[in-house]
Amino acid sequence: MAGLSIWHVLIFAIVVILLFGTSKLKNLGKDVGGAVKDFKKSMKDEDETTASLNEPRTIDAQVKNSESSIKS
Repeated sequence: MAGLSIWHVLIFAIVVILLFGTSKLKNLGKDVGGAVKDFKKSMKDEDETTASLNEPRTIDAQVKNSESSIKS
């Protein structure tokens, strides 16, 4: 792990908690979680809108699609 032991990580965590306090770290966690949630939602919305854009656009495909819709 790049020369880091569990003690290095533990000391780093203690220093960060002492510098910023638990309330600021909790708020930071909420902000990051909200940002990730919004990002996932926007990716899902984008996938739904681009699904219709991925249809074939060639003339042959359009003719086949219109013929199949006429037969139905």
